Amino acid sequence: MGGYDPRRCGIATFTHDICEAVSAAIPSAVCIAGAVNDRIEGYRYPPRVRFEMLERDLDSYRRAADFLNFNNTDVLCVQHEFGIYGGPAGSHLLALLKELRMPVVTTLHTVLREPNSAQRQVMDELVQRSDRLIVMARKGAEILDEIYHVPASKVDVIPHGIPDIAFADSKDSKAQFGVEGRMVLLTFGLLGPGKGIEYAIEALPEIVKRHPNVVYLILGATHPHLVAREGEAYRLGLERLAADRGVKDHVIFYNRFVSLEDLTEFIGATDIYLTPYLNPAQITSGTLAYVFGAGKAVVSTPYWHAQELLADDRGILVPFRDPQAIAEGVCAFLDDKPRLERTRREAYQLGREMIWPAVAKLYLKSFQHARADRKAASRTAFAGWTLASRPYELPPLRLDHIVRMTDGTGIFQHAIFNVPNFQEGYCTDDNARAFLLCNLLEEIGGEPPKENLDHLATSYLAFLAAAMNPQTGRFRNFLSHGRTWLEDMGSEDSHARALWALGGGVGRSHNEGHRNLCWQLFARALPLVENFTSPRSWAFTLLGIHECLRVYPNNELVASFGQKLTNSLVDLWKRFATDDWPWFEASATYDNARMCQALISSHSFGWNGEALQIGIKSLRWLASIQKTQAGHFRPIGSNGFYVKEGSRADFDQQPVEAQAMVSACLAACRATGDPDWLIEAKRAFEWFLGRNDLGVPLYDSKSGGCSDGLHQDRVSENQGAESSLAFHLALAEMTGLDLLVPNSLKEKS
Repeated sequence: MGGYDPRRCGIATFTHDICEAVSAAIPSAVCIAGAVNDRIEGYRYPPRVRFEMLERDLDSYRRAADFLNFNNTDVLCVQHEFGIYGGPAGSHLLALLKELRMPVVTTLHTVLREPNSAQRQVMDELVQRSDRLIVMARKGAEILDEIYHVPASKVDVIPHGIPDIAFADSKDSKAQFGVEGRMVLLTFGLLGPGKGIEYAIEALPEIVKRHPNVVYLILGATHPHLVAREGEAYRLGLERLAADRGVKDHVIFYNRFVSLEDLTEFIGATDIYLTPYLNPAQITSGTLAYVFGAGKAVVSTPYWHAQELLADDRGILVPFRDPQAIAEGVCAFLDDKPRLERTRREAYQLGREMIWPAVAKLYLKSFQHARADRKAASRTAFAGWTLASRPYELPPLRLDHIVRMTDGTGIFQHAIFNVPNFQEGYCTDDNARAFLLCNLLEEIGGEPPKENLDHLATSYLAFLAAAMNPQTGRFRNFLSHGRTWLEDMGSEDSHARALWALGGGVGRSHNEGHRNLCWQLFARALPLVENFTSPRSWAFTLLGIHECLRVYPNNELVASFGQKLTNSLVDLWKRFATDDWPWFEASATYDNARMCQALISSHSFGWNGEALQIGIKSLRWLASIQKTQAGHFRPIGSNGFYVKEGSRADFDQQPVEAQAMVSACLAACRATGDPDWLIEAKRAFEWFLGRNDLGVPLYDSKSGGCSDGLHQDRVSENQGAESSLAFHLALAEMTGLDLLVPNSLKEKS
């Protein structure tokens, strides 16, 4: 399972090749493939591909697990790379692995020494869910031991497979490319900035001065994802560089994704292979393995795979980003033809251990080992399908109503039934919520809506940018349908909600322009919070600061504001809290759980040693007073709220309270590891779906909208922006459980 041909990526090629090699090694077995699609329409796969998953559709991973279980699959071999699976750091894969009932052997194409928190959590779960792990270099096994504490007995080191290409003189293949009589340097693979090709081009003038017959062949299409973002800017920049350095007659670009047959011909015509890659932590390079195994001399930067493969003078290693060193390395071979020939023959001999039939045998041994280690499990299809063992079922994502409420200006505040109310115009609060939703959905994945999230996010961010008063730096809140601002300055809370959304854009957006604008607005608006007095504005701003620090963890200005606001909430608690009223104010009003959430999430930054304790204690009290004897969630009503030593209002119940409770409880679960907080999060979420005082759902699965509130005798028939966004934000966070908390806690809850 992984990408699969004809998808154009290295993992897809590898999955195809190992599947074919294993199938050839055991003709009596049925060897099938599962493909991960990076586009909705998929690809025209060969018959061997029997099931498919859509990268961002979480349910498709669970359906794939069902397919494998029902077909009594004996072993699954997962090709793992963080970028090909959906969710943060590819966390959607975990949903599949959790439900499998057969041994899993995972090939790790990337092993990170310094993973971020999301990558580390995914990696830990992946290690736990895999019976065996395969790495392609000894360095990978060392990192698994040192960083992830994986016992050596669970790891197999198997080289990257290569086609069995006959050893031949390069001059035999040069005529077909019109380069006969020339010395050919080659770099191939999907083009992108990390390849470092600009440094090889910078080295060419020195190489050509000493060897005028050299030609540098750059083979491969630009990576499809890079083309989608930037077009051919990188390739065109390389072409301009070659012209500027006076070597355009010595550089050939072949902008194609070549077949294995064609690649073999190009390799045959090569004298020296260059890999000037920039990332030292690259643990695997299929292109390096291919060319080395074909008996070609290699000049490479010392990324991990190259260090290992080219050790003991099996190639020449040069420093990163050093054109002069590249030139010297290439000329060392070109000046010494006996050394060049000796290096080629030694590489080819070692490469016989890497051809696909040899690699397939090693994979089969790993599969057999995994099956022997795994105790026989029941194959009864529904044996483990009790409610407790199945994943928490969530409504499908449906953004129809959000799109209906949005025009080119932004999202409308209110609706009459499910129809936008133009007369009430727009507000910053709701556009901030909508922008947060787009970035959260973009990050966690899920089945992509037919609407373009990037297009929606652009509208909401444009609204926030326009909402900032250029004279004061404060955000205005209310805008008429005629695009007239109705005030010079909005509330402290609306300013802080805008900061929260902008911090989310900085920390989560995949759109570089969006990130840059978010940071610009965030940096301008943050200092104004220093004089705010609303505790909720402190909390909203803190949540934005947490998001921003995901990208700028060492920004002292942002961190100092985070510490000040955390201390302000702690001081407020100490001023008002008593044993029977453990709260921040003399009343509990709206968006209550956000103050708890802000303190809980602040604890990881070490700003205040009491933050976590106070956040948990206050949230526990809030959960206790918002739970009925029947066990369902009952938020504090907006018709009077809850004043200390008074009676609490039970109605009208607002969707934002359920959403805030979901977020805070998930933050508490992540911070403490207590699965009871997952139960509380589910309780609050189910309020939307009908587990409430009236037993009536507020979420309308037909329209994708959510009612504005729960009254004592009925549900509001209007589906405004605030309520609909509250539901979808809560749904997005619940969908993200596969990364937000470890599986061990989900199982306990």
